[in-house]
Amino acid sequence: MGATARFTDRRAAGYELGALLAGRELDRDAVVLGLPRGGLPVAAEVSAALHAPMDVFCVRKLGLPGYPELALGAVATGGVRVLNDDVLASVPEVDADAVEAITERELAELRRREIAYRGGRPPLDLQHRTAILVDDGLATGATMRAAVRAARQLGAQVVVAAPVSSWQAAAQLETEADAVVVVHVPRRLGAVGAYYDDFRQVSDDEVRALLRA
Repeated sequence: MGATARFTDRRAAGYELGALLAGRELDRDAVVLGLPRGGLPVAAEVSAALHAPMDVFCVRKLGLPGYPELALGAVATGGVRVLNDDVLASVPEVDADAVEAITERELAELRRREIAYRGGRPPLDLQHRTAILVDDGLATGATMRAAVRAARQLGAQVVVAAPVSSWQAAAQLETEADAVVVVHVPRRLGAVGAYYDDFRQVSDDEVRALLRA
């Protein structure tokens, strides 16, 4: 591996993460949810290690038009919407109708992706279960925070799991999730891809194949 890289690829990273999770006391009814697309190969290995069902958990950011770095909130699998009240308060020109329009656009894209990934199969029921939310890395943790809040609204206890994370993201997520499990937390993260020898983009076809398997 290179000077920074720690994992050969996402599957190898998932194997390490799965071994770490297998050593913890987890609900026997746990489900593994991969965030698309990079989280799916990692989640597949975690699912195998825990002998737990796996599904995809889609999250779409509600970006302010013209200012994509400003996230008004997010929508996630199950039609759950999470709003960032602090951001909304800072942009009073964005009224409720504008937020609804942005939400509907992103929900439409989320539904399109879910159909593309799982076809007509409904999402797993999360009520009273432990949901292990998996991504290939956590830089800011913003997308994962939205996923945590959405999974909670769907009735789950939530464990966040990733091969690598910034310490800031891990610390913030510990205030929202029931547990955060990370293989490697460097003092300075930089780019998540730097921790992988092979960090090629995961295709929709690969996601579908992993979910079928």
